[in-house]
Amino acid sequence: MRFLLQAPIVVDVVRQPPVTPEITYPQVIVGAVGVAGGIMLLAALAGLLMGAVIIALKKRGEAASGPVDSGHARLRI
Repeated sequence: MRFLLQAPIVVDVVRQPPVTPEITYPQVIVGAVGVAGGIMLLAALAGLLMGAVIIALKKRGEAASGPVDSGHARLRI
């Protein structure tokens, strides 16, 4: 009888956050390939830019220098 005289238990129901969509294996693979492809593209562009700078500096240095000794072969790159 004593349990009937206790104060009632009040439960507050809190709204649950929306369920996030599941990510499948193909979506993970496509995302990884996209990131790797982007990094490869940036690396290729950086390599091309550095190559162009090196070739330009080399050509500028060759143009500024005097005639080449006849014992040397010029590659004309």
